[in-house]
Amino acid sequence: MSSGSAFNDEKGGSSSVAEPEYGHDPASGGIFSSDYKRHDDLKEMLDSNKDSLKLEAMKRIVAMIARGKNASDLFPAVVKNVACKNIEVKKLVYVYLVRYAEEQQDLALLSISTFQRGLKDPNQLIRASALRVLSSIRVTIIVPIMMLAIKEAASDMSPYVRKTAAHAIPKLYSLDPEQKDQLIEVIEKLLADKTTLVAGSVVMAFEEVCPERIDLIHKNYRKLCNLLIDVEEWGQVVIINMLTRYARTQFLNPNINESLLEEGNTEGKTFYGSDEDEDEDEDEEEKEKKAEALAKRKPYVMDPDHRLLLRNTKPLLQSRNAAVVMAVAQLYFHLAPKAEVGVIAKALVRLLRSHSEVQFVVLQNVATMTIKRRGMFEPYLKSFYIRSTDPTQIKILKLEVLTNLANETNISTILREFQTYIKSMDKDFVAATIQAIGRCATNIGEVRDTCLNGLVQLLSNRDELVVAESVVVIKKLLQMQPEKHSDIIKHMAKLIDNIQVPMARASILWLIGEYCEHVPKIAPDVLRKMAKSFTNEEDIVKLQILNLAAKLYLTNSKQTKLLTQYVLNLAKYDQNYDIRDRARFIRQLIVPTEKSGALSKYAKKLFLALKPAPVLESPFKDRDHFQLGSLSHLLNAKAGGYQELPDWPESAPDPSVRNVEVPEWSKCSAREKRKEKKVEKPFYSDSEGESGPTESADSESDSGSGSESASGSEESGSGSESDEEESDEGSDEEEEEEEPKLTKKKMQEVKKPVHQSESSMKTFELLHRITGEGLSVEYCFSRQPFSPDANMVAVQIHFTNNSSSDVSNLHVEDAKLQSGMRVKEFPEIEVLAAGDTTTAVMGIDFCDSTQAANFQLCTNSKKFFVTIQPPVGELMRPVFMTENEFKKEQGQLMGMNEISEKLTLDSNCRNEHSIVQRVTTAANLSRVPCGSDNEFAARTVTSNSLVLVTVATKQEGAAQLTVNCDKMLIGTMLVKEILQGLTQ
Repeated sequence: MSSGSAFNDEKGGSSSVAEPEYGHDPASGGIFSSDYKRHDDLKEMLDSNKDSLKLEAMKRIVAMIARGKNASDLFPAVVKNVACKNIEVKKLVYVYLVRYAEEQQDLALLSISTFQRGLKDPNQLIRASALRVLSSIRVTIIVPIMMLAIKEAASDMSPYVRKTAAHAIPKLYSLDPEQKDQLIEVIEKLLADKTTLVAGSVVMAFEEVCPERIDLIHKNYRKLCNLLIDVEEWGQVVIINMLTRYARTQFLNPNINESLLEEGNTEGKTFYGSDEDEDEDEDEEEKEKKAEALAKRKPYVMDPDHRLLLRNTKPLLQSRNAAVVMAVAQLYFHLAPKAEVGVIAKALVRLLRSHSEVQFVVLQNVATMTIKRRGMFEPYLKSFYIRSTDPTQIKILKLEVLTNLANETNISTILREFQTYIKSMDKDFVAATIQAIGRCATNIGEVRDTCLNGLVQLLSNRDELVVAESVVVIKKLLQMQPEKHSDIIKHMAKLIDNIQVPMARASILWLIGEYCEHVPKIAPDVLRKMAKSFTNEEDIVKLQILNLAAKLYLTNSKQTKLLTQYVLNLAKYDQNYDIRDRARFIRQLIVPTEKSGALSKYAKKLFLALKPAPVLESPFKDRDHFQLGSLSHLLNAKAGGYQELPDWPESAPDPSVRNVEVPEWSKCSAREKRKEKKVEKPFYSDSEGESGPTESADSESDSGSGSESASGSEESGSGSESDEEESDEGSDEEEEEEEPKLTKKKMQEVKKPVHQSESSMKTFELLHRITGEGLSVEYCFSRQPFSPDANMVAVQIHFTNNSSSDVSNLHVEDAKLQSGMRVKEFPEIEVLAAGDTTTAVMGIDFCDSTQAANFQLCTNSKKFFVTIQPPVGELMRPVFMTENEFKKEQGQLMGMNEISEKLTLDSNCRNEHSIVQRVTTAANLSRVPCGSDNEFAARTVTSNSLVLVTVATKQEGAAQLTVNCDKMLIGTMLVKEILQGLTQ
């Protein structure tokens, strides 16, 4: 078998039997190949005993699928290799099966036992792929197997597998909705997961399966808020949209007092004078009731959880993903106090530099926002000026925004812009500009005459479309003050011979008929001309000719009686039944006969009644009842799957439902005494004051990641204290056994007794003993300088061999790092005897970021994928600084480099000793001696950037936390960690 023939078959015979094949290379021989021989070389490669051939075949098959070619006839040959021992082949087989399992369900069912075995594979990618394939088989008979697989995957050690389980939940629900109750239990379990990888996926499953069950969100609300900044981008979008709807049901409207005042000041305007008099008394009563309600209402105080959501989403306005920025913008628009909504304007204006598709969506939402919150976009008026390169739809949306932003101060600038736009070659855009001028004239009375005169000048334009659109807009404007503008009506009557656009002709005829008393000499002549061309006119024009004839018959019957009868006779035999019906109706109404009914007496009142001037409104006026950023808002119609934005509650629901209960055992008095002893340790020691409490790793939700140190442990109500107590109680005996097994180097570095130092370090699980087949690995950040490279963070790794056999050649391989990151591996551990423990130190340069370092931990026979993710507090080293130096450096790091948060200190944390202990536990900082406030200093390990922290205490536990750092992201995350440490 030659490689040339394999290539030829791939090119020539990859499509299915039924579809014709185009674009063959004549030299390929594909034209002459029979269907039954197609892909034979790939099948031979897949049946081969060599993994290299199988891998090559699978790569080519996946490449065919990526190019959109049909490879379904290879399903039997591929599915046989699902049991292949080669990991790379197995991954590609699962990629193929996910694509075709739904089409080839019978063949997929034959291999279901292999997929079930894949769920137990030690490799997390294989376990996840097996679950993905299983959930792609859309056959109800395997629903129990899928349910069992999802439940097991939800408890998997790997966050990636748990994420895949969350993805499988909506698939199973769509296959069998009766499984909803069991799936809700799984969702509830996954919502409690502390890893950022799972959060977005499980919220998506929640939205698909049970969006009405907001009780599942209560306990996880604070955790989701705190995890949000570390979740992947599309997960952030899903979580933000869900939390928007949640907040609308759980918190009070922050603008309730303002909205009541606005309602009280707004008077209902009616068109007819008789109604105004009758409604005056009712309006006064309503005003009095609203005033009483406003007086009785308590002053609004924002719920701390409401503030938490707003505070934690605000940094995401700087996201590079437009969908995330849009999601935060809609959250602020729907939830934030009026004074705070302005922060989203700059972020949305930034998105206008993106692709035209992004601009279209953003401008749709900005157009809606500018109707109610005009002020926040006024400083960015020039950003909405139209470029010649903009597509027509973008131009029209920018026009809409400019029209909404128009007011007395900027109208002259906007009108000058509009004058330029009218000269454009884009006719649709020109028409929209003329309509925009009309709206500006309607909304701002001071420029009405100016706009009207400008539009009249456009009537002499050579472009018929411009003239026609101007006529339509002028007609609407003239209805407001017709008696002042009889000259304009005469001018428009003269244009009736030249304008051919039906809508424009109809508008002129309506104007002449409505105000025929202002042009008594011209109106009959216009009717005469129209009667001549009646049969050749469009239907909309014919209807207005009939109206004009009727009105002139009622006001000037001497001159127009015969003309009217002639027009009515023409209309009587018209092809359009609407026109025939209108003619019969008008004849009976205005021409009195013996059979005429009572209505004919009132013909004049019916035809010549005063009509209200049209209100030119934005098409986006009522769109804000749809959630901004949603497809329904974009279409202005309810799309499938759209969930309504709930109304604000009248009274605030119980906020205690979001409190997370502390387990009873943690309140034991003995534990309290032990905790007090730990607090009394001196904080000046490197190993004591600058290290945090030990944190036991949760085998189900925290394996392979230390991310909860940065964000997951920030849940209000649970926090680090209960974690500390739990780990202390569970690991006292282990600590006593581990004391004599520390290395000599470590013994020299530690200044206090060993058990105290080790208990003060927060440890994370790197490898669970089940996943590691007896080898368990934990790591902690020792906060000691890493001597081989000062720009690296020292990570102390503790190995324990729980198996009955020795483990040899422990080392690190295949480090997968983000750009700029580096790893200094620990020396290879030759032998770790059964039951023994040992400690090694490795260095990692995290580049001043909390991104994870991924690598393989290898023994002589196994490889394990592991991840180390640092808390932000471990990315710095303490520096000594006098108070004067501190103040000087702080003065240079003001403005955007300063982040402040107000807080209320915990009752156990109001003395200086406790504050210092908690701050240095949260981050590797050094206390500034003799400072007026609690001041701390450090430098980041990689870039040597200065980090300054101040905790200024006030009366009754109130305090202000300030972080000054030229790296804004580190400053933001550090504030969050220290805040959590001080308040829980």
